[in-house]
Amino acid sequence: MLTEAAAKRLDQKLSELSNLLSPKMIEDIRKALSSHQVEMSEDEVDQILDIIVHDYVGSLVEAGEPVGVISAQSIGEPGTQMTLRTFHYAGVRELNVTLGLPRLIEIVDARKIPSTPMMTIYLTDEYKDNREKALDAARKIEFTKVENVIASTSMDISSMSITFRLDPDLMEDKGVTKEDVKKVISRLKIGEYTVEEDGEYTLILNFATLENVSSLFKVREKVLSSKLKGVKGIKRAIVQKRGNEYVIITDGSNLEGVIGVKGIDVTRIETNNIHEVEQLFGVEAARELIVREIKRVLDEQGLDVDIRHIILVSDIMSRTGVIRQIGRHGISGEKLSVLARASFEVTVKHLLEAAAKGEMEEFKGVMENIIIGQPISVGTGMVELSMKLR
Repeated sequence: MLTEAAAKRLDQKLSELSNLLSPKMIEDIRKALSSHQVEMSEDEVDQILDIIVHDYVGSLVEAGEPVGVISAQSIGEPGTQMTLRTFHYAGVRELNVTLGLPRLIEIVDARKIPSTPMMTIYLTDEYKDNREKALDAARKIEFTKVENVIASTSMDISSMSITFRLDPDLMEDKGVTKEDVKKVISRLKIGEYTVEEDGEYTLILNFATLENVSSLFKVREKVLSSKLKGVKGIKRAIVQKRGNEYVIITDGSNLEGVIGVKGIDVTRIETNNIHEVEQLFGVEAARELIVREIKRVLDEQGLDVDIRHIILVSDIMSRTGVIRQIGRHGISGEKLSVLARASFEVTVKHLLEAAAKGEMEEFKGVMENIIIGQPISVGTGMVELSMKLR
């Protein structure tokens, strides 16, 4: 809380700093100081603003500083200490999450599909406090095929029939009834057949038009692989309690498919699939996700890396409007300098192609100047000093 004099002093100082600080920073400072619980005087406002300005100016990059090399060093050196491990969700056999160095590599390689795609789905107020409703939402999301609720199948070649024995426990877990299974089978184009029910959990399909055993096998596979419910790509959906609310963790990712499901808070869905975010929300959202994912990987390993280095990597990967990998098929392979490209990978190929095309090396970058032993154009190397002798 500010005194009247301190509030006036704050406005005066912030107007003086408008040329140095961004409008967003000024707005955040004003909001933070105005809502502070402890009363502040004019002198205290001055001291706080002086500290903010000092830290901000100290964080700016100096002209000629090799930010790329420093970022590469700052991320690469701790990266050598990262473990090769996978996190396993307790109680869920199928659900693993790739962490550590393998995850960092697939992020900077801009892999189309992560090795373990997953989503964290938050629920609306109506669903997030009720476990049963959260489970209902998870069942709607989880992609369920007929084979997921079948205990066993058998075929009788003499009568050309297939027997499907349903598993009551799996049906309850998936929220599926026998009528749901019958309805899905009825929509399939599998020829003429009749359905018999042998008990509560057994369906027998008798075919009149199938000619051979091979056709019977194909029909069985078609029935087993047909969709009962759920969103394509979501192999598993489990409900967890985080804090005061229930959330859904999925094995698999399909942002577009999940958005329309009732009970899901579309403003808080998280996924680790960068390209999916890019396609649905654009390159800026994908850039933000790259920063978060790299930061999360490093934090999980207990490695402290300044987020500005990570932001620089993300900016480089997204600067052309599409997410590109840091590699010979992406950023490193598209450098204008022939020697810089050749220094990364497939040296001979780059040199031969450049020679065939008659490319010219201008020695403007860091790598090519190091190769031939010239001063690089960073730091003091940016300045050309000449002296006139009298």
